[in-house]
Amino acid sequence: MLIATADNGSPAEDAPSLSLTGPAAPAVGSATGTTTSPDTAQRWWRDAVIYQVYVRSFLDSTGDGIGDLAGVRTGLPYLKKLGVDGIWLSPFYPSPQHDHGYDVADYRDVDPVYGDLAEFDLLVADAHRLGLKVLLDIVPNHCSSEHPWFRAALEDGPGSEARALFHFADGRGADGELPPNNWRAMFGGPAWSRVTEADGTAGQWYLHMFTPEQPDLNWRNPAVPADFDKVLRFWLDRGVDGFRIDVAAGLYKHPELPDSPDPSADERTRDSVNPLAWNQPEVHQVWRDWRALCEEYTARDGRDRLLVGEVSVRTPSEQAAYVRPDELHQAFFFHLLTARWDVDTFRTVISEALTDIAGTGSTVTWVLNNHDQVRTVTRYATEPGDLPGDTTLGPARARAAALLMLALPGAAYIYQGEELGLPEVVDLPDEVLTDPIFHRTGSRQHIRDGCRVPLPWSGHASPFGFTSGTDAAQPWLPQPEWFAEHATDRALSDTRSFWHLYRDGLQLRRSLPQLGEGTLRWLPSPPQVLAFERGDGLVCAINFGTEPVAAPAPGAPLLASGDCPTGTLPGSTAAWWMHAPGSASVPAPR
Repeated sequence: MLIATADNGSPAEDAPSLSLTGPAAPAVGSATGTTTSPDTAQRWWRDAVIYQVYVRSFLDSTGDGIGDLAGVRTGLPYLKKLGVDGIWLSPFYPSPQHDHGYDVADYRDVDPVYGDLAEFDLLVADAHRLGLKVLLDIVPNHCSSEHPWFRAALEDGPGSEARALFHFADGRGADGELPPNNWRAMFGGPAWSRVTEADGTAGQWYLHMFTPEQPDLNWRNPAVPADFDKVLRFWLDRGVDGFRIDVAAGLYKHPELPDSPDPSADERTRDSVNPLAWNQPEVHQVWRDWRALCEEYTARDGRDRLLVGEVSVRTPSEQAAYVRPDELHQAFFFHLLTARWDVDTFRTVISEALTDIAGTGSTVTWVLNNHDQVRTVTRYATEPGDLPGDTTLGPARARAAALLMLALPGAAYIYQGEELGLPEVVDLPDEVLTDPIFHRTGSRQHIRDGCRVPLPWSGHASPFGFTSGTDAAQPWLPQPEWFAEHATDRALSDTRSFWHLYRDGLQLRRSLPQLGEGTLRWLPSPPQVLAFERGDGLVCAINFGTEPVAAPAPGAPLLASGDCPTGTLPGSTAAWWMHAPGSASVPAPR
């Protein structure tokens, strides 16, 4: 709830645009990045808050039960009112949808289910009129098995130029009946599939680190980077503001494709673990080339184009290599997303990020939710040691974590529905599941459908305003009845809702010079409390415990994630205070 600021209910697009940056705070005793120059400090991406739009589940304008680009256009005023700086669109390219668009058949067009290029151009124009940036999801590690390149590879046979665009290899064994190596795919099963050659005989194998419908591209072939150069220019020429890069630690494989000492690591963890398939040193040249291309466009008109990578690596220091000044602008810091609800864990990952990532001159890109992970409301409700059946801890912790994230130095990403406090839908029937992980493994572990259920906009029954029309189809994934409690219309009318917490936090983040880019100084606090100061006089604290403690600053908080009486910080609660510099009343550690 917002305690010391007023919300007059006017649309956010009517509000004045205020700088997110202010005087640099002293870095003495703080975990912080390097001081930025004035021109660097003005770059929009350094402290932007971007809203991830999973297009398929955002808003359906045609009544077919699938979200589309026209639906995103309709929702832009809602996002502007929320207070974000831009949107990231999930893949909408032509695709057979074996992995909901992450199997791309044509990188330079729009799948008819989502609209067309004319609709895309209208979306970009409308977003820019509202002051919103537009980022596209680009998928360079692999394409669809229906991409023209792969179809040609199947037709042209062994040794052809078409096959050299992928990882085709002869099998092992007397008749080539065994895969070329022992790697396992992240989504289950072997990472190799054998093809039938034109003459009907069993032939070579091709590599796919996800599904057989997603063959990995061979980035050692110069034709691959050359074509992606054209892809980026195609969309930049249409006005996009940057790209979120899927599997940014991928692309290159070990040149000899040797056996892995732990071949099932990716399959077991559902993550990029195999060191022979991910994080190869050659990938960094790709990001240098892409950064130079973006700088070319920036030099023309002064507008920064952003490259933000999905970089899943083991340590923050490894991630820092991807955001050096001539590589990616930013990379998602997943260590906060995967952190368990624990004060020491949160403090460690935040400190490491600010030391390693911000130390490169970039800013940390914080994220708590996305289209691949269980939502925080559900994730935080099942921590070890929690009492069974407690339905309040998950929402309270998710609200507190959101307020913490928005107070940290750097940029932040919000996944659609996060601002509504949506829990994970965990009881979808097997027959409606679409995630290839489920269909390849038969296991519901790590499946992602539950965080992708279409958004509830209004009303008391499905489709909750997601799709409309007398002949409208049902949403592509069924919405549970309890979605009514989280519908947007209800959230907007309830000043204590998740939505208002996010909007109030974003308004303060925009108006207070202490927030956004800058420094962080840890404050002494009780064992279950994480407290820090931003700039001069803004204190943020989060109580990971269940019992209240004394507030770390005097007076009523500016903003709190829950009821927060003056002088007290309740359990599972975060709050922000303003105070005179140096006057914080911080309880001594017990």
